[in-house]
Amino acid sequence: MAEQLIFDLPVREALGREDFFVSPANAEAVAMIEGWQDWPSHKLVLTGPPGAGKTHLVHVWAKLSGARIVRAADLTNADIPELARHHIAVEDCDTIAGHHSTEEALFHLHNLVLAEGRSILFTATKPANLWNLSLPDLASRMQGTPASPLHEPDDTLLGVVMLKLLADRQVTPTPNTVPYLVRRIDRSFAAARDVVVRLDSMALSSGRPINRTLAAKLLDN
Repeated sequence: MAEQLIFDLPVREALGREDFFVSPANAEAVAMIEGWQDWPSHKLVLTGPPGAGKTHLVHVWAKLSGARIVRAADLTNADIPELARHHIAVEDCDTIAGHHSTEEALFHLHNLVLAEGRSILFTATKPANLWNLSLPDLASRMQGTPASPLHEPDDTLLGVVMLKLLADRQVTPTPNTVPYLVRRIDRSFAAARDVVVRLDSMALSSGRPINRTLAAKLLDN
């Protein structure tokens, strides 16, 4: 069978609270986001592996609080005093280690947000003591910030994540496809995302539906 043309269609990621499945792997973090007005010192670090749902929860929090969202790496060129007038979520904070100007920008944003009586949410893949920040004052403030982890998924959550990733691509697998995959892939968000991307690509190129047979072929390859 000749391979079909593959069109690079946008993936529309669902980021509402109703789209976030709560399990023991993330229940603590969800409770902290929903109870954000009671955060100690008005700040929180949300940690977890790639694909764990940090960005999803950031968007949930932004909707609850009216917060703005910014990437830590973009703070160098940002208007820090203007940002500090709002609740603010800063994503990927562990990626700026060693970038002195960006670390300084995050330090000033942290202080100004709290001085304005606002709240600030940070995300990272690992705890703040492992960020290797070069600015001692920033490091001490981050390590003193309450943290809530998102853990690697159990089987139930892994299956739900895969279904959501497929739904984001406007794809509906047959009922036995995802349970089949969950039993055979690594129990991680990264593995789930990788399998979904490759499975969708294989389905598009072959013109075949996403079912257990196609999933088995993917894993065999």
